[in-house]
Amino acid sequence: MASDPVEAGAPITSRSAHLLSLGVATGVVVLDQATKRWAIDRLGDGSTIDIVWTLRWNLAYNSGMAFGTGTGFGPIIALVATAVIVWLLISLRNQGSRLSAVGVGLVIGGAIGNVLDRAFRGDGFMNGSVVDFIDLQWFPIFNVADMAINIGAAILIIETVRLSRHRSDPADSPA
Repeated sequence: MASDPVEAGAPITSRSAHLLSLGVATGVVVLDQATKRWAIDRLGDGSTIDIVWTLRWNLAYNSGMAFGTGTGFGPIIALVATAVIVWLLISLRNQGSRLSAVGVGLVIGGAIGNVLDRAFRGDGFMNGSVVDFIDLQWFPIFNVADMAINIGAAILIIETVRLSRHRSDPADSPA
């Protein structure tokens, strides 16, 4: 059965995958850095802004990994994140669908957004802290880059499962 070319899971050319992923990544970096700049300017005095229910804006700095673990390993974390960005950029030529390309773009953009913080928001190259400000009060504080990484990873997992099921479906095998 042929795929509708407009379908999110439809095959995509390598060039189109690169352009789509890099466009998504660029949008994530711009949005992430703009919201972090806003958070520093607006919440830098220690104030918080209650939004709805438990959601509030609350400025925090994270020098470690996810959920505040790994404090003090900023340069190593930045190096690993940079390696992941490079690996994802290389993997773009093997993207199977538009949705996969979007997932890769989200992960790359989020990783770049957080690496930029580590590179330039501290007292030495790669010794900076990541700016977090989205506070649910029952979950660790996070930012737009973190959301992009998690959503992108979820998309990639779903697409991998979908594509592996599609390949192993006997109805798709030639008779």
